[in-house]
Amino acid sequence: MNNPLLSADSLPPFTRIRAEHMEPAIDAVLAENRAQLAHLTSAEAPTWDNFVEPLETMGERLHHAWSPVAHLNAVMNSPAIRTAYNACLPKLSNYATELGHNTGLQRKYLLLKSSAAWKRYTPAQRKLVEDALRDFRLAGVDLAPDQKARFREIMQELSRLQAKFEENLLDATQGWFKQVTDADSLRGIPATAQARARHEAQARGLEGHVFTLDYPSYSTLITYADDRALREEMYRAYSTRASDQGPDAGRWDNSRIMRDILQLRHEAAVLTGFGNFAEYSLASKMVHAPGEVLAFLEDLVSRCRTAGKREFDELQHYAHERDGLGKLQAWDLGYYTEKLRELRFSISDEALRPYFPLDRVCSGLFEIMHRLYGVRFVKAAGADVWHPDVRLYEIHDEHGLRGRLYLDLLARKHKRSGAWMDDAVNRRRTTQGLQIPAAYLTCNFPPPVGDTPSLLNHEEVRTLFHECGHCLHHLLTRVDYPSVAGINGVAWDAVELPSQFHENFTWTREGLDLVSGHYQSGESLPPALYEKLLAARNFHTALAMLRQLEFGLFDFDLHLHAGTDLDEDFIGATLAEVRRRVSVVPVPEWNRFAHGFSHIFAGGYAAGYYSYLWAEVLAADAYSAFEENGIFDPETGSRFQNTILAQGGSREAMELFIEFRGRQPTLDAFLRLNGIAA
Repeated sequence: MNNPLLSADSLPPFTRIRAEHMEPAIDAVLAENRAQLAHLTSAEAPTWDNFVEPLETMGERLHHAWSPVAHLNAVMNSPAIRTAYNACLPKLSNYATELGHNTGLQRKYLLLKSSAAWKRYTPAQRKLVEDALRDFRLAGVDLAPDQKARFREIMQELSRLQAKFEENLLDATQGWFKQVTDADSLRGIPATAQARARHEAQARGLEGHVFTLDYPSYSTLITYADDRALREEMYRAYSTRASDQGPDAGRWDNSRIMRDILQLRHEAAVLTGFGNFAEYSLASKMVHAPGEVLAFLEDLVSRCRTAGKREFDELQHYAHERDGLGKLQAWDLGYYTEKLRELRFSISDEALRPYFPLDRVCSGLFEIMHRLYGVRFVKAAGADVWHPDVRLYEIHDEHGLRGRLYLDLLARKHKRSGAWMDDAVNRRRTTQGLQIPAAYLTCNFPPPVGDTPSLLNHEEVRTLFHECGHCLHHLLTRVDYPSVAGINGVAWDAVELPSQFHENFTWTREGLDLVSGHYQSGESLPPALYEKLLAARNFHTALAMLRQLEFGLFDFDLHLHAGTDLDEDFIGATLAEVRRRVSVVPVPEWNRFAHGFSHIFAGGYAAGYYSYLWAEVLAADAYSAFEENGIFDPETGSRFQNTILAQGGSREAMELFIEFRGRQPTLDAFLRLNGIAA
């Protein structure tokens, strides 16, 4: 079989990839890599060229085959792709564990570090070797044979369970919808959202309007529908996805999967010499002790909780005064928050949408990146992509092609919800030349309806800038070794720095002039609307911050206190205790937030969700340099690119931050930008 996943193409040939290609391609690459391992662990003295470079080649060979498989499973999910993807997971897990348990490889890395050549290695080369030695420890390289066998079983089962968690969440999200045929129930819902819901109903062959649990549909209804019963029904369906509660109770239940994941992570951590998975997770992060994480989060709770309680009481009072509401419920929060925001600042998210048509936002984003970093985004003609909505851009600077970026921005069926970035191709320099990096940027924005283009609210504009920041971190790297190039090798609690940093440009007049343009008139966001947007920026910031702190503490407490024999109510009890300490918002007993918390149960944020807030401190401090020198100051932009973006994971994150900022980070800019200092 001529397998496109084994082609030498610089980019994946998506139109030729089929589900039946996936498992055979992975089998072929794994067999080839295993055959080469025997040679690499031979008696020959290791050098960079005869040892590290071949290992990097093996890693790239596997990444070249697997990246498009994993990506298609997320954005074009089908039974056939899902089956092939799941068949590959245990094979990849076994292979990764084999590498981590290979004492011959570990010995070669140790010999490299003690060789005479070590002092001549570049910082990137040293970081690569030191990261590898750390990862051997995390993989349990020194375990006894029976313990290694158990560790391998744990890793294999974890990969299966995490994929199943994500599948259940996807199926539960797409398995429920609400058909509305009563026009009165649509009161308050914006016309653009009603048009999308009408289009969704027509696509399903139904009368009236259909609202789904895809986030653009759900969030619009829960924020704007005057019909309180409809909001409650929608909230109940969304907040009980993949659980033992709600309209599909038990059908895609993640309850047991979550407990099993926590137990297995704890067992793996203890096997490798850690007290718990929280300690294990921090071994590869900027923060190295659980106490530091807890102190950071608890400090922010103490700064925000009184203000958050005041904001909630204000909302409760407003709902009572406006509608006689006796007690504010979870499904009322978004609705009354938006109504009070409109009243106080005469602005709403929906009033902003016409000014942010997707194409204009993208062109403005590209122009901002050009002003900051001197790069140009050029649409690639005839690109081989997985869906007609997808666009491919080439990124050029004065020296030539720097990277390629896939944009897949619209919500559709069989696509994982949320927004994310992933690496498609890593930068690498070999004797054959330079391998140009590529990245996927994926969002779920409202699709166009009829002649009306996709229109974004300001939060969605920020999301696009956030994910683009991740992509630029990967694409603008100058590091030539894949293991520490781009986002690879970056401490997980620093990886959000570039993404959160770039969000700040969506709050500036200069930035909004470039990304806004009314879809009918072309008019930029009017000054009056901009002033209102800015005035409302920190409206109920404390409540929003407390929500993030709740997530971060819940995640960390779970992994700090989990054992190998968890009670059925461990997860729920942990969340309830965190909410008691942090939250000021009532949550119904049947809410099953944890069952959809894919960041920690299916993604890479286990015992690391605090990273969003930790990195936001770094991002705010970095951005304050632009406030001091000029928002689009080319010298500051060049310095940020050369220290933070271009260095990737080749040096420690704190070292790079200090090189850019000239000092250690402080909380000052973070507190100011979030309105907490006041």
